[in-house]
Amino acid sequence: MEVGIMGLAASGKTSLFGLLTGQPPAPTGGRRDSTQVGIAKVPDPRLDALAAMFNPKKTTPATIRFADVPGIPDEHRGDTSFNLPELRTADALVVVLRSFPSDAVAHPSGSVDPLRDLAHIEEEFILQDQMVVERRLERLRKDIQKRRDAELERERDLLENCLAVLEDGRPLRAETFDANAQKKLRGFTFLSLKPALVVVNVGEDAVATNPLSDPGWEAWTSRPGLAFTRVCATLEAELAELDGDDADAFMEDLGLEDRALDRIIGESYRLLGLISFFTVGEDECRAWSILDGTEALAAAGEIHSDIQRGFIRAEVVPCDELLEAGSLSACRQRGTLRLEGKTYKVVDGEVVHFRFNV
Repeated sequence: MEVGIMGLAASGKTSLFGLLTGQPPAPTGGRRDSTQVGIAKVPDPRLDALAAMFNPKKTTPATIRFADVPGIPDEHRGDTSFNLPELRTADALVVVLRSFPSDAVAHPSGSVDPLRDLAHIEEEFILQDQMVVERRLERLRKDIQKRRDAELERERDLLENCLAVLEDGRPLRAETFDANAQKKLRGFTFLSLKPALVVVNVGEDAVATNPLSDPGWEAWTSRPGLAFTRVCATLEAELAELDGDDADAFMEDLGLEDRALDRIIGESYRLLGLISFFTVGEDECRAWSILDGTEALAAAGEIHSDIQRGFIRAEVVPCDELLEAGSLSACRQRGTLRLEGKTYKVVDGEVVHFRFNV
């Protein structure tokens, strides 16, 4: 799964990308016009506890692929040059908003106003999607004039409904579409249809406050498909250089209950509708990412196609049951280790061992 990170220039999005993925920033020297890609590990205390129990040779967390796209330049507003494929192919978006003043780094709009910037970005998504819909509708109408086709007419009706929404200044994620319409719309990779995590990047003097408590945010936080959190990228950079007790003491001094970076990764994971199941053993303890509602046969395929092809049964036990029992054999004695078939829907936090024969 991939998450696109975007925002206006000087929002701190590239710094945040570097902190999330551990990837050094691209060389400076002018405006960056290419996308950076990196992998972030999904923090999960359940995997840590399982690793402590099995003491494996290797522990592998779930991951998310982040793509940091160039900021939206003012001269490209409403232009197809903004239509980066890396952004359109992302499963979800992280929108970084600047909420800190700086004499050293000027804001491209002349003043700091995260609510204005969010409206600007949402407007850009809507404009880009509107152009896509209009181009497709033009082709559809020509095709329908040449030959009557029920499938083309249904697509036209769907896109005309989308166009009305976009012309009204509303994002497509605010609308409800049935399963068939959702499947059709996925092929268009609409920006305003993607779920988005809005990250407000605050200054060090505001790290203990909640900028989202401002009444101006109420109209945004109630919108479907949006989630919100805050981060202080400069403090997170300092935290990243500390280890163990030093990091805990630093967070305690600042009154922070958790790391914002872990929260952003976790929120991105949930925004994508992902859950984790675990495989355990002396060689490796590993977390696997699947969509919520995935059946056991498909989950087996995430590990290896041979396991999916030769699937017999899945041995399943909730992680907390295993941790309480102390071993898989103890779970068998307690009757908490179950055998499930191909159509069983894997639940978040389950430890799964697949029986297969190839």
